Amino acid sequence: MHTILIRNALIVSQDASRRVFRGNIFIEGDHIKDVSAPGKEDGADEILDASNLIAMPGLINTHCHVAMTHLRGFIDDIPLSGFLEKTFRLDAERTDEGMYNSSLLGTKEMINSGITSFLDLYYGEDIVAQAAKKSGIRAFLAWNTLDQDKTTQKGNPVKNAEHFIQEFSKEKMITPAIGVQGVYVAGDETYLAADDVSRRYSTLIHGHLSETREEVYNFVKGHGGKRPIEHLSEIGFLSQRFIAAHCVWATLNEVRMMAMKGSRVSWNPVSNAKLGVGGTAPVPEFVSNGILVSLGSDSTASNNSQDIWSAMKFGSISVKNERWNPAVTNAQMMLDMGTINAAHSLNRSDIGSIENGKLADIVMLDMSTPELIPTTPENAISNIVYSAGTSSVSDVIIGGKFVKRNHRLLDFEPEMFRDANFY
Repeated sequence: MHTILIRNALIVSQDASRRVFRGNIFIEGDHIKDVSAPGKEDGADEILDASNLIAMPGLINTHCHVAMTHLRGFIDDIPLSGFLEKTFRLDAERTDEGMYNSSLLGTKEMINSGITSFLDLYYGEDIVAQAAKKSGIRAFLAWNTLDQDKTTQKGNPVKNAEHFIQEFSKEKMITPAIGVQGVYVAGDETYLAADDVSRRYSTLIHGHLSETREEVYNFVKGHGGKRPIEHLSEIGFLSQRFIAAHCVWATLNEVRMMAMKGSRVSWNPVSNAKLGVGGTAPVPEFVSNGILVSLGSDSTASNNSQDIWSAMKFGSISVKNERWNPAVTNAQMMLDMGTINAAHSLNRSDIGSIENGKLADIVMLDMSTPELIPTTPENAISNIVYSAGTSSVSDVIIGGKFVKRNHRLLDFEPEMFRDANFY
């Protein structure tokens, strides 16, 4: 069994005590076998001198659409309604080859930025799964559903999702799930059918919810004054299996409804702001009511990059600014959202922190890069959230395997995509 020794790292553990300390990490196979103080060392097949590195859990992106990576820079500076109209039209023209190439590029981009797991929402997740397996990233893939008369999918979207879940249920690095696009294209029948699939197969449900004022107000007009989250609560859809993306336009009453049912929120601050959805998600209310909040990048079509560093920094700053209170968010809160909260949202206890027995999904940050000088145990978490970025990431380990080493993304050359078909 292959072993790796990470020696003398500054470990940001994200364990229950949120310890930050100097130590060694011994990896055996795909798990962390031992986290110990420097000096206690076993022989290993690979030894990484980490005396100038931060070791932290891999970042987890809980909302993206990696098959849309090729749309980077092509749908900028337009309202969400126009954005969705254009993406729906382009989706109808996709080929399997184009989806695979775009997904491969997207997963490579995420790995390069220190993301070791991601939750995706799209159709054709079987193709996304093949790209994720090629990249070596841990993937949670929610096959998107919507009403039959509004889909570009062949066949019934809910049945397509169920078939995908059946096909990929035994995969080691792929966790299949079901998704719902949103209330603007999915009625109660679709929501309840998706919920039924989720219950029967014990999967997550993922979907967009209350992203814009227009979405909410249009729904209210057609549903007797009920808001989307209120309505989904009334029909029995909300549950702890549901991870809702966005929720910018959730009221306090709706926040409490979600909390009561144990639903989770994937906050996408960069994408939301770039699309001009107005306001900021009620994150302090989510947190104070006990809702698990994690972070998503959304697609490169609406964000232009797929990193969680910008989500942590900008997300924190945007709430501070809106609430006139620099203490309403803090660095530890944001790092939790990017790691351990995300793991719990995905119902996974084996990722999200550096501890004995957990999967070896670890990111190393180079403390010799200018943006991380000086870093000590006292300011490490603040530097991670407010200073670090993709350029800080020197090494990435997923499941005990290096996928980025010494600032170089492995098994990747730009020429791979020079003449690639993305459509």
